Amino acid sequence: MSNQPTTTEIKNFLTEDIGSGDITASIIPASRQAKARVITRESMVLCGQAWFDSVFKTLNPEVDISWFKAEGDICEADTLLCELKGSARDLLTGERTALNLLQTLSSTASIARQYADAVSGTECKVLDTRKTIPGLRNAQKYAVTCGGCVNHRTGLYDGVLIKENHIMAAGSIALAISSARAITDVLVEVEVESLDEYQQALAAKPDRIMLDNFSNADMKTAVSLNHQNIELEASGDITLKTIREVAETGVDFISIGALTKHVKAVDLSMRITMETS
Repeated sequence: MSNQPTTTEIKNFLTEDIGSGDITASIIPASRQAKARVITRESMVLCGQAWFDSVFKTLNPEVDISWFKAEGDICEADTLLCELKGSARDLLTGERTALNLLQTLSSTASIARQYADAVSGTECKVLDTRKTIPGLRNAQKYAVTCGGCVNHRTGLYDGVLIKENHIMAAGSIALAISSARAITDVLVEVEVESLDEYQQALAAKPDRIMLDNFSNADMKTAVSLNHQNIELEASGDITLKTIREVAETGVDFISIGALTKHVKAVDLSMRITMETS
């Protein structure tokens, strides 16, 4: 996933906030220059520098930004992240949009790092899902990789994931998989909810099988029955407390919606520290 936002994305974010103009910033003389410092008030994984920078550069290319931490760094509370210099109006106008993006992506990366660390030492990889904040899918999926986890499909267009309703409409697991093979060469995955369905899926030979809400014992059985090197993915109500045991069953992947869905923004602060003539 790209670590760079598009110009259109940034302009849309700014338009949402600025609308017809920043009335409050207009009280500041247009010629006034200022400096600002951004700190984190809690421990986090830093992510989203390109989004943060692009907000200010879109407003005014002459805004200067100096980062003291790198993308992906673990930053403790009260760490100075960056300093900015430029038009006071532009610093004030871009503040909220830039911080919103930085704190949301840093939060996503921080959650991903916790889950990646939880399965460290196993062969299992943690996947994200499509349960992302509207308008921020690409950004959040980048943040997931920044935190050490792995992207699942980006959308409905770059991977096949056959679920219960697809199977019902297609007629069977085998028919659903064969139909997918006939129309595309992307990864074909099927979700199963029991060992019986799992056996049907094995016989149909998809690229990956998702074990939905399987017990750990049934996941171990599924792993033992897989003699075809079909990838296995666990999903459903898996938390930081339980993920290690799931990983140790031998599945290849664990998908976690909470990486992007249960995001609590990191507490960041931007303060004007000095004005210069």
